[in-house]
Amino acid sequence: MKLIIAYVQPHKLNDVKQALYAAAVHKMSVTNALGCGQQKGFHETYRGVDIEVNLLKKVRLEIAVNEEFVKPTIEAIISGAKTDKIGDGKIFVVDLVSCTRIRTGEEGKDAIG
Repeated sequence: MKLIIAYVQPHKLNDVKQALYAAAVHKMSVTNALGCGQQKGFHETYRGVDIEVNLLKKVRLEIAVNEEFVKPTIEAIISGAKTDKIGDGKIFVVDLVSCTRIRTGEEGKDAIG
């Protein structure tokens, strides 16, 4: 079992969701996030004051999958989020030690579904 954490541009969320659905991945958690990476933000002027904006809006997806879905999930996220420009995002894959479905008490692979 793996936990896939992806940070993508907010405007690419629908494309990523459609790509995940096409790859038979339907369960995910989505949250808004702020962060900075290689693009390091930008400067803007607000009422004559120069402001450095270095925490940019991102969307964080968390998807728990069984081993056979790791590669298709990553490929779907890439195909939906890729713009070939800096700031497209990152994908992290973390070992998932355990998973328990609260409603039924199922554990492990069966709990992820």
